[in-house]
This record gives sequence, structure tokens and C-alpha cells, in this order.
Amino acid sequence: MAIQGPIPISFDHVFPHGCYLVGEVEQVKDFTASTNGRTVYAKDKTTGELVWQVAVMDADPAVKLAQKTVAVKILSPVQPVPPPTPAGLPITPVEFEGMTVTPYVAQNTGRLAYSIRARGMRVPRNVAAPSKQTGAGKEAAA
Repeated sequence: MAIQGPIPISFDHVFPHGCYLVGEVEQVKDFTASTNGRTVYAKDKTTGELVWQVAVMDADPAVKLAQKTVAVKILSPVQPVPPPTPAGLPITPVEFEGMTVTPYVAQNTGRLAYSIRARGMRVPRNVAAPSKQTGAGKEAAA
């Protein structure tokens, strides 16, 4: 079979309506290698890079509430920095680059699930740049 390991996929296929950060970027612990007094952090088996994780909310209105929040793992030698939150928004829209999915069977449910990984994150392409206007704000058109 030609497919070996993680399957490359575009951001638009995973999150066609976009997604928003709902958590902090955290380093993933390797619970198997860690002991009581020593924490070991996970490294990607293929690249050897550190694994970071962030929770995101899928903006697709058709997604069930229980499936709205998913974890995206980011492979990076240093902690990834989220894009800034645009003015006027309470949460941060984000887009991931270099995405892959790895299907697996969830042990607790026996159902097919996916591990989502990325190489980085950025401001979404469809988010407008911050306005350069100053003062009280925009005036309404008459």
C-alpha cells in the first residue's frame, strides 16, 4: 500500500468553516517514559521534534456539540506562538499549515478517530488585516 504513516491533508478539508483557539499551547507529556519525579516530553517518532498541543473549536455549525473541540498537535523544536486575536473578537481564529491526519480506533469507544497534526499555525488567510483607522471608529454610511 502506498500510504505509510500520517496522511497529508489541507486545512480546508479538516476545518472548511475555520477554527478558533480555545486553549493554550502546551507541551505534550510522554506518560510512558515519565516517572514520578521526572517528566519526559513527547517527540515525534518520525522527525524527533517536540510535540505541542492546542485545543481548537471547529466553526462548522453542523458539527455536534460533543465534537466541536478537538486537539491539534504541532511538531516544532520550540513552543509555537498563536496569532494575535483580532480587535473586536473574543477568541482567536487560527489556520494550521502542513497538516496530516492519522486514523486510529479509539480504545474507549471502538470507533474510528483521527489524530490531527500540523507543522505550524498562522492568521487565517480569510481574516482581514487590522484597520489602520484611528479615532472613535467608522462612521455609518447615510
